[in-house]
Amino acid sequence: MSAVAGRPDVVGVGEAMVLLQPEPGGDLASADRLGVHVAGAELNVCAAIARLGLSASFASRVGDDPFGDRVIAAVRTLGVGTGLMKRDGGFPTGVFFKDMRPDGRRRVHYYRSGSAASVMDETDAKGIIESRPRALVVSGVTVALGEGPEQLVRTLGTTAAEAGALLVVDPNLRPTLGRQDQVIVAVRDLLEVTDLLVLGQDEAGPLFGETAPEAVFASVPQRTEVVLKAGPEGVWCRDGDARPVHVPSTARHVRDPVGAGDALLGGYLAARLSGASAERAARIGSLLAGRVVETLGDLEGLPAPDEAAGLMAGLGRPR
Repeated sequence: MSAVAGRPDVVGVGEAMVLLQPEPGGDLASADRLGVHVAGAELNVCAAIARLGLSASFASRVGDDPFGDRVIAAVRTLGVGTGLMKRDGGFPTGVFFKDMRPDGRRRVHYYRSGSAASVMDETDAKGIIESRPRALVVSGVTVALGEGPEQLVRTLGTTAAEAGALLVVDPNLRPTLGRQDQVIVAVRDLLEVTDLLVLGQDEAGPLFGETAPEAVFASVPQRTEVVLKAGPEGVWCRDGDARPVHVPSTARHVRDPVGAGDALLGGYLAARLSGASAERAARIGSLLAGRVVETLGDLEGLPAPDEAAGLMAGLGRPR
């Protein structure tokens, strides 16, 4: 399960921000106290990878400010490597605010325009590629940050294979971030070099004009492994020429859906890198996702280390 010495199993590329939010049911307009957290889609994936016993590093930029200190400390606390994180004194660390309403609805307010991560560019690719990860995770959220981050993702897509890394793509379409047309084009352009595509059924429509599993699988190159998430209906997965398999959701109730897709991707990828079949990996990923949606917060539902070790036991030889 462990990587070659000094070589991470997974590198996730993206932005982690400071999150401020009132207590559940509170309102940003009236709350006199806010809880402070650190959150980010690609960091969530890395956290799940690390919890399951593999090595993960997070590649990003943060400001040379107290919020940057907080992000780096949080990444380390999650057991994720920070060697590929850079400080940029010319730009601040991104922040966002979130209300969680009593009925479960969320209102999210981003202040990430002009953040340090939004000025990442292709020059950041060199260190990432030289770390020679076994798998490289990129997301449409990073493309949405701006032209520089988009070029970074495209550069990584064209150089991952020569570094011996599997390219893992999560479209992660977020209309509120803007640049969704560019995100869709970038994801489509990367498909020919993508080794693992993990997407939601709601994202398949904008990307392929289809949402039915059979039609989505037919829209993706046969060489590409695909995991199609369908919320309460579970997931479908396809590994190359193998027949697609359906795995039901394990969630008993939903308190907070944020982070579920990241946990599923982290669990699936960790299991596949550890020798699991696609179906077994989907079951592990679904278990993590189900646990996350049953708790408040992106990561609180991840299994404890001893339980995580039990999930990963006996998966076989590393992929």
